[in-house]
Amino acid sequence: MTAIRKPVVSFLGPAASYTHQAARQAFDESTWEFRPAITIDDVFSQVQDGQVTAGVVPFENSTNGSVVFTLDLLADRNNRHSDIIVEGETYVDVHHCLVGHKSPASAAEVEDTAEGSGTCTPTATDPSPVKPRSKPLSSVKHVKRLYSHPQAFGQCTAFISTYIKGVEIFEVSSTSKAAEIVSRDTTGTWAAISSELAAELQGLDFLAKSIEDREDNTTRFLILGRNTSTPKDNEDVKQAIAKTGSKSLVSFTVPHTSPGALADVLGCFQAFDLNLTSINSRPSLVEPFQYIFFVEFEGHKHHDPDGRVKGALEKIGRVAQNWRWLGSWQRYR
Repeated sequence: MTAIRKPVVSFLGPAASYTHQAARQAFDESTWEFRPAITIDDVFSQVQDGQVTAGVVPFENSTNGSVVFTLDLLADRNNRHSDIIVEGETYVDVHHCLVGHKSPASAAEVEDTAEGSGTCTPTATDPSPVKPRSKPLSSVKHVKRLYSHPQAFGQCTAFISTYIKGVEIFEVSSTSKAAEIVSRDTTGTWAAISSELAAELQGLDFLAKSIEDREDNTTRFLILGRNTSTPKDNEDVKQAIAKTGSKSLVSFTVPHTSPGALADVLGCFQAFDLNLTSINSRPSLVEPFQYIFFVEFEGHKHHDPDGRVKGALEKIGRVAQNWRWLGSWQRYR
């Protein structure tokens, strides 16, 4: 008897990445196959080409803001992902660790490290510097290189500037990739900012835990799918949306030489009493300093009993230079 093939969900890997955790949170492992991708671009391409049924990508962090790699792909300037839509979201509490190889340091060196190689002293430019939430578990004086995702660096600035200031920074595609790279270090001087799970998977030592600047550090992930002509219109979806609410995402451009053009588009949401939950922009790359705008708002294109979303989208179509609906989904929080 031929086994039934499971649908596949792609995520920014390698295994044990925060995006992997988000995918496991959103999809049942008994009914879905999980496939790690090297880059966010790869996740988009696999969904667009139909290689996978769904994809999971990071979208924004509560400490460090939007993930520009994802926004740039949603901007789709070269029309590579014309069928991609957002079908859902999920949130993951993010707690970073400094991982690598312990140094055979003396007790005095460990104590000296705990005092910090950098400083939290107030200055004229930074009168109230953020203090790190945790101290190293062992000496970090031997660390010369630090690997992680750009978002992770931005979420751990206080710890980095206090305890490992001046180390050489290397940006990589994900925090779990950083742990993988450091696991191959033969000098013992490389470290990574990654999750506890990734460190354990790679057999690394914990040099510090909970090094993120804020205890409430959270990342929101988007679930990607392909636009179909038959939206999910069943009673379960309607009831879920009625209970938790829903969100939609659109992108648009406006003529930059026309005064009030952006306000005209934003006024479409106000005119139909739609609350905005997020606004972002990225360079259009058509001309310097012209932008593609992204607006997320409360409401669903396909479950719109009073027609407010339909009315707003129709009006946007009349006042925006170009625009695109990027999906509607059940609200997670």
